[in-house]
Amino acid sequence: MSIFSRLNDIINSNITALLDKAEDPQKIIRLVIQEMEDTLIEVRSDAARGIAERKKLRRHLQRLEREIDEWQRKAELALTCDREDLARAALGEKQRLQRQHEQLQLDLKDLDEHLGKLNEDIAQLQHKLDEAKSRQKAMKLKQDALSGRLRTREKLHDERIADALGRFEGMEEKLDQMEGRVDAYDLGRSKSLEDEFAELETEDAVESELESLKARLGGKPDAQKDD
Repeated sequence: MSIFSRLNDIINSNITALLDKAEDPQKIIRLVIQEMEDTLIEVRSDAARGIAERKKLRRHLQRLEREIDEWQRKAELALTCDREDLARAALGEKQRLQRQHEQLQLDLKDLDEHLGKLNEDIAQLQHKLDEAKSRQKAMKLKQDALSGRLRTREKLHDERIADALGRFEGMEEKLDQMEGRVDAYDLGRSKSLEDEFAELETEDAVESELESLKARLGGKPDAQKDD
């Protein structure tokens, strides 16, 4: 069974109150929108049929008016020809058409009033539909935001993450311990005889290359003077 059974139920409904009472607002708002859209299609279809009927009535009225004028002309023609019997018959036909014309005018007036009310109902229903869609969009945005926050909070309080971080800290401590063991090998260690000779050879080679460089650079100005 649909939420709304008649057009007036939808127009007079309070969407906010309806959602406040609902156990599942998202589901209710979807049903409300679907019901409104279906009803709006039906009402617009009724209005379209009414507009078509109004055009038909107006065409019929125009045709009657032409026929009434024509019987009036025939009655006048009959009198000018001394045919009172024909004039009387023509006027009788004219009156019959005039009665039809008056009834059609009443029908057209009723139809205009009906279409006027339908137009008001459609406008109100469209307003309600826009309101419902706006509420649905706001609810969706809020739900998405809350879902994101909930996922974040769940991650913050996830024991697996805390456990992983604890494992990282344990690994860092192990690495610090290994680094300490490496550095410990050099503590208090005296240089071997080979290390000392290697240093002397390195220093001697550096000194020798330095003296050679000085001699080479120092000899350049003298060479220029001889030239």
